[in-house]
Amino acid sequence: MKNISAALLLVIPSVSGFVSPVAGNAKIAVYVPSAVSRFPKISQEKSNLFAMDDENDDEKPVNPYADPNYPDLEFVNYDDPEYSSGQEDDDLFGSTDKDTTEEQVEAMREERRRRNDEYQFETYHAECLKSGEQFKGEWTVYRTSTFLEGAEDKEGSRPRFKKEDYVRKVISQGKKMQIDAPPEGFEMRVDGERIIHEERLAEQRDFEEEEEWEEVVADSLIPADDSDVDLSMVGKRYWPDLMSSWDFRGPPGCMCVGNTYTISDAVPLEGESGNAESSSSGPFSELRNEIGIYYKRMRYRVKWDYRIMGDQNESKHPGLHLYSIIICRETRERWPRYLTETRSLDETISEKLFGLPGADGGLYDPPPVGTKEQASQYMTLNLDGGATILFPHKIDQDPHAHKGNGWVQTLDWSPGRLRYQADRKFFGGTDVRGLRSLELSEVQTEDAEQWKPNDDGQDMRQ
Repeated sequence: MKNISAALLLVIPSVSGFVSPVAGNAKIAVYVPSAVSRFPKISQEKSNLFAMDDENDDEKPVNPYADPNYPDLEFVNYDDPEYSSGQEDDDLFGSTDKDTTEEQVEAMREERRRRNDEYQFETYHAECLKSGEQFKGEWTVYRTSTFLEGAEDKEGSRPRFKKEDYVRKVISQGKKMQIDAPPEGFEMRVDGERIIHEERLAEQRDFEEEEEWEEVVADSLIPADDSDVDLSMVGKRYWPDLMSSWDFRGPPGCMCVGNTYTISDAVPLEGESGNAESSSSGPFSELRNEIGIYYKRMRYRVKWDYRIMGDQNESKHPGLHLYSIIICRETRERWPRYLTETRSLDETISEKLFGLPGADGGLYDPPPVGTKEQASQYMTLNLDGGATILFPHKIDQDPHAHKGNGWVQTLDWSPGRLRYQADRKFFGGTDVRGLRSLELSEVQTEDAEQWKPNDDGQDMRQ
């Protein structure tokens, strides 16, 4: 039925409706996109028309996409509920559940923390301790009236300070040591290293001339009427015993940034931990913090010693009261000042460490100190050498005190062209040893007043 001599009307349904009728002496061709075709394909280029062919009755596969490569192409219906990607059993995706993914992510985070611990550990030893070099310095001790016999403070009042006339000449040093490796070895090199600190009173061998030693001996005589001198000040620990890289993680309270650092040590409240060993979790019976700023050959350190009162032993969360403050003015491999005429005086260093008291204009950037009630527990003290410190004279260990706010200790010192302010911000409650952040501000000394912040004390933003 290839030729039709009479008029013929043919109507064939299609997907979109009907094909228009065709009449006359012509071949009839119909494009059927979605039905089984019995028409042979007309030999025309770029044509998708099909014609009827009695000689080819075999059914051909449906070609819904009008693609000459069909059915070699694969068309995927992603909405099919039985659809499968074929990767369900793949080791990378199929066997990884939510818990496993979290473990892998946490392992990556821990690796980054370990690398940061290593960096902090190495930086503290190389920069803050100058790789084990000796620092020679003078220590000035301030005792609070809270713990002095015969001194009574009014309830809720700030303590008074007594500056000891006895100035201690002290040698300070920090060195690395190796510990024995376990059978499986160490995962990282720093795992087998520890830092040990040594602080001791100066001896005759620490002076180059006999006259200097004789003056030290004369100055170190404690007046007979001064019974408040605490001889245990030198050698008391302000750092973790056998300091490791993990101690820079945060809870132990150690960190360094720029040219400043902070370290801490604590004694748990007896009965809470069952022993008097150092711990990162309180409550504590003693808490000791230190902030240090180093500049060229000089180092300026402040040590705070907090203790509970004798009548607070039965309290579950006793408050920590300031016992003493120690100011350490040091230089590397030499004494910060010499009193004998046989040695040339370095007036520049002496002025920067022992000059006029107080930072110019007070703290450069006063940190936030919490509520009005909490702010009443803070004090500032101007120190010789152009330094000012801010600190709480009482630290509450009750987790609910002051809405759970933390605490801050600040050292502001101008050793030369630059002025530095270090803020040690730590947690409240029983986590008072834990460090929240160590922030360092530095500004040109002569421009400090011009660029002084006026935000009424805000935390730094990262």
